[in-house]
Amino acid sequence: MSFKAYGSGKEDSPLCDVPGFENCRMKLLRHVSFVDCPGHDILMATMLNGAAIMDGALLLIAANESCPQPQTSEHLAAVEIMRLQHIIILQNKVDLIQENVAINQHEAIQKFIQGTVADGAPVVPISAQLIYNIDVVCEYIVKKIPIPERNFISPPNMIVIRSFDVNKPGFEVDEIKGGVDGGSILRGVLKVNQFIEVRPGIVVKDENGNIKCTPIYSRIVSLYAEQNELQFAVPGGLIGVGTTMDPTLTRADRLVGQVLGEVGSLPDVFVELEVNFFLLRRLLGVRTKGSERQGKVSKLAKGEILMLNIGSMSTGARVIAIKNDLAKLQLTSPVCTSKGEKIALSRRVEKHWRLIGWGQIQAGTTLEVPPCPL
Repeated sequence: MSFKAYGSGKEDSPLCDVPGFENCRMKLLRHVSFVDCPGHDILMATMLNGAAIMDGALLLIAANESCPQPQTSEHLAAVEIMRLQHIIILQNKVDLIQENVAINQHEAIQKFIQGTVADGAPVVPISAQLIYNIDVVCEYIVKKIPIPERNFISPPNMIVIRSFDVNKPGFEVDEIKGGVDGGSILRGVLKVNQFIEVRPGIVVKDENGNIKCTPIYSRIVSLYAEQNELQFAVPGGLIGVGTTMDPTLTRADRLVGQVLGEVGSLPDVFVELEVNFFLLRRLLGVRTKGSERQGKVSKLAKGEILMLNIGSMSTGARVIAIKNDLAKLQLTSPVCTSKGEKIALSRRVEKHWRLIGWGQIQAGTTLEVPPCPL
């Protein structure tokens, strides 16, 4: 069997282009979407936002560096927090090292993943530059990562991870298109011409400093997955949703972290959360004075500022009360979420936000959302 990857625009049964199999037709097995998560420590929030919508993970390890690198530990912890069960480890750049070094590093990787959610995951030596073993990676994706069960029946709910203004400078008024939201549908089905709501929407503070939010109501005019225009969009992959929204609301990723869905069916908007939290034993990804020593995570302190990742939203939060493993958090900006959702907690350490633990929403204070005027 020969596994090969193509763009999503490829026909379903193309002629095989593998030498020796030119007259055979290939069979489409699966469409897969990738989210590339940055390894740099200052972009951990970006990685956590991406992990919120994933069904599996490829953990990339450079063969010409020692394992684990600080961010590798942090990424694996994030994978555990986000409940990702299906992991494939890629030992990249094997073309740059000798065989015995690769074998030693393979053993170091096995030791590193022991006792974690990645324990028992396949470790595939590859060279991305020279396309070594990429067919094996394709095979593992098809065979090791099961097709997730999707909910097509519930009202649609999509977390926004990108938003754009697609209009070019100088467009005439009648050429202007509405704002575009990009994201992943968690459940339900979006349809062209469907009326939608985006929460929290437009957030303002009144003269007394009280936060008010006004949901954005709009209509879907187009749906895209890569270059493919759709009439219906289902869970899985990245979907571009063209709307009748004022493009100034969507430009420059302004709606990232918000939730889009059927009018009247979206979760509440919270300004305070009560969270059942768990802290990591050690601070990951921190090198102290050039050494590999990792410090312990100190307890949460009343009044300290944390960064929370809830779905695709990154927001600041002040700890206003703590009791055992429960914390009350006041959010910097309102978040549309629901009880039971998992969140990641990060703390400012040496000028960077570092992952220190995770929590689950138990309760909270919600904002009153004005009813739909339609």
